[in-house]
Amino acid sequence: MRKTNIITQCRTRAASRRSKIIGNHYPEFNISGYTSVDGTVEFYSRINSLLNNSMVVLDFGAGRGSWKEDYSCPYRKSLHDLQGKVKKIVGCDIDEAIYDNPTVDEKVVIKIGEKLPFDDNSFDLIISDFTFEHIENENEIAQEFTRILKAGGWICARTPNKYNYVYILIQLIRNSWHEQILKYVQPLRNEIDVFPTMYRMNSARKIDILFPDDKYENYTYYFNSEPAYFFNNSFLFFIMKIIDSFLPFYLKNNLFIFLKKEI
Repeated sequence: MRKTNIITQCRTRAASRRSKIIGNHYPEFNISGYTSVDGTVEFYSRINSLLNNSMVVLDFGAGRGSWKEDYSCPYRKSLHDLQGKVKKIVGCDIDEAIYDNPTVDEKVVIKIGEKLPFDDNSFDLIISDFTFEHIENENEIAQEFTRILKAGGWICARTPNKYNYVYILIQLIRNSWHEQILKYVQPLRNEIDVFPTMYRMNSARKIDILFPDDKYENYTYYFNSEPAYFFNNSFLFFIMKIIDSFLPFYLKNNLFIFLKKEI
């Protein structure tokens, strides 16, 4: 019990320091808890613009829905929360933690190497939020997405750009070390939410190959959100922010993938 209290106190202090650092570099953060380059606000604003109440949506790699408890900004949470905005949200994951997810209407465990347990043309929209980097059977997943997505439907994915300098460094680090390193780099990250990375679906070129233009209209774009891996250090945050401002578009830290299946 005492250990739990100490961990909670440490996380609270880390969260307070993180907010202070971000607020110092992005004054608008102090208004309502998000920056002008907030990736979640950008990504889910785009998704919300596509929604209607007749849609059936798949949240691919939904996990335990940790964002529900992690987000401190009500506006970010309201954008991310799609329940009540569509007919049904189905969440799937390889981890049985999906059964604890309060943000989806139907929960399904999937298995690596097997077909997704959904009928052809089942979904109007597929969301994959920071899961593409964990996929090792990328060709099969792309084929399955095409099978279960309705004509005219959308694939909406947010994932790291494998050619950004931060993720190049991460790719040089063994997966077995990620959990320990992230304790220092991202002190607010829960160990339960750390998974092995593959980076096999994390470049614009690979997306072009997996989802060819004879089947999809491709509206993928690069996006630079505020630094995430900065050890809760203000000076490092500043340096990374400066570096990011000089990067060409193809080296920005995130890929926002929006694909519309041909009718």
